[in-house]
Amino acid sequence: MQRLSAPLRRRLSTGATSDHTLASSAELAYRLLRRHSSDPQKLASALSASGLDATSPRLLDAVLRRCGAASSLALDYFHWCSPSLPSAPLPSSLALLAKYFSRASAAPSPALLAPLPSHLLSSSILSPVLRRLPPPRALPFALSLLASRPGHDHPSLFLSLLESLSKTGHVAAAERLVEELHTRLPLSIRHYTALLYGWCRQGKLDEAKHVLARMKTADVAPDVVVFNTLLAGFVADGRFEDAFELTKEMDRQDCPPNAVSYTTLMQGLGSRGRVDEVMRVFVEMRRKGCAPDSVTFGTLVSAFCKAGRVAQGYEFLDAMSRDALRVDPAVYLGFFVAHERKEQLEECLELMERMRECKCPPDLSIYNVVIRMSCKLGETKQAVALWNEMENSGLSPGVDTFAIMVNGLVGQGSLVDACNYFKDMVGRGLFVAPQYGVLKDLLNALVRDEKLELAKDVWGCILTKGCELNVSAWTIWIHALYAKKHVKEACLYCLDMLEAGLMPQPDTFAKLMKGLKKLYNRQIAAEITEKVRLMAEERHVSFKMYKRRGVRDLEEKPKKKKRRGQKRSSGRQTVRDQSKEHADLSDSVDDEEFSS
Repeated sequence: MQRLSAPLRRRLSTGATSDHTLASSAELAYRLLRRHSSDPQKLASALSASGLDATSPRLLDAVLRRCGAASSLALDYFHWCSPSLPSAPLPSSLALLAKYFSRASAAPSPALLAPLPSHLLSSSILSPVLRRLPPPRALPFALSLLASRPGHDHPSLFLSLLESLSKTGHVAAAERLVEELHTRLPLSIRHYTALLYGWCRQGKLDEAKHVLARMKTADVAPDVVVFNTLLAGFVADGRFEDAFELTKEMDRQDCPPNAVSYTTLMQGLGSRGRVDEVMRVFVEMRRKGCAPDSVTFGTLVSAFCKAGRVAQGYEFLDAMSRDALRVDPAVYLGFFVAHERKEQLEECLELMERMRECKCPPDLSIYNVVIRMSCKLGETKQAVALWNEMENSGLSPGVDTFAIMVNGLVGQGSLVDACNYFKDMVGRGLFVAPQYGVLKDLLNALVRDEKLELAKDVWGCILTKGCELNVSAWTIWIHALYAKKHVKEACLYCLDMLEAGLMPQPDTFAKLMKGLKKLYNRQIAAEITEKVRLMAEERHVSFKMYKRRGVRDLEEKPKKKKRRGQKRSSGRQTVRDQSKEHADLSDSVDDEEFSS
């Protein structure tokens, strides 16, 4: 096992690590995690003996980033160092941990979180775990976690659990948790707000009003946050009469509506195209002496641009300048969406220049819109120029940006460039939850254009970068090859999938057996069959039923595809369209396969 030198260990312990040392330490941790992941005791021993600083939040952050898509490895390191952390992880680490907890392969259990110090059990950590629980397990999970903590930790953990349960849709469990503990742990306004938020989010406003009544009984006066939570519930449900009545009640209780209250009303009305009523709310807001903020003006801009009244949107933008309000990119986004709807690329480019002059450079959302429109209009050079400008300005493209670029280039037939951007996305670790739509369209276009070697290069890139691939991702590739009659290639990749411990879907197996029968290749057929048979036995699946289901699915899918095609084209599908469909990957891989 590789060890760090004594001087390096001393520098790590004092926290005076350079970026290079931090990267080296993260790399060492990653190698140890990969080597000993199957044996928790060996892993803990190896990490402890390595000299890595378990108290360093910066090192934790670097290791989490190095683990990339390997969620289980990241969580192994977190559980090893979390008891030693002197404070909460960095905000960027919390965001990564939330992802890892939500993608952990093991079913969540209280034991997963029990070893963590209390100061780490915030809503950002609890919510992604609770989100994965079925409703019947939510309350036992919460009670078990509380039982594993000392009594003095209960108040803060109770509040975190209540807020997390409500955020993740387990508000009924949150209510039962209150029933279990309210005699021992008194409820504050934050507890009531959490319950109110949960019921409003589910659209159960009668239950939300009952929470408000309980607050009154307990002599807990609602504040503006409580009222705004209920107001948002009414607006989301389209109950604007109740929402307006609630604003009057706020005045009566000497808790007048604030900018958030009025903006919530305007957002709801604007989303339904009721811009004249939006304007009336804005006038009322000004009349009551409530000053609009940047979000308010952004809402007005969005509402009027969505209604096609872009000129009035620009008037609000000018009003913000007069009121010396800071204009952020979110305010401008409404204009870009409106211009995209009318395919006005030049207007978007001019507006981007205006933003730079106003010291408000475009953000990622705006670049996404303009890059998408550039690709749609065939201006791929402009799209690439925008991409380079975006990166030069310090913005890092996200998954959505890459998907827009790859899909746009595929649509314009620029397949080599599309492959380069896709591989860049993989290289940056953004192919974490496999982007099936992007992968499907790219591979489909490559095999249809007879660029098989380029398609293999894309697939090889995914494998060599250590991306976690499930059955659906393999199915896309195997069916893409089969669709262009590369049957033997498809079968060899199926064997690779089996070696990775993944069992092909029944229709994939049936399809490959059908193709091999035509090729008279009994050797590969026998090898695949034997491996699938053994895998079926391990999973307690009837191999006979598996084969029958595959044949049935294979017969059913063309019928479903035909019905969908007839519905889309009203019975007027051309021969050219039909031939394209038979060559298309979507003939072979139904979207239902990717729903899981």
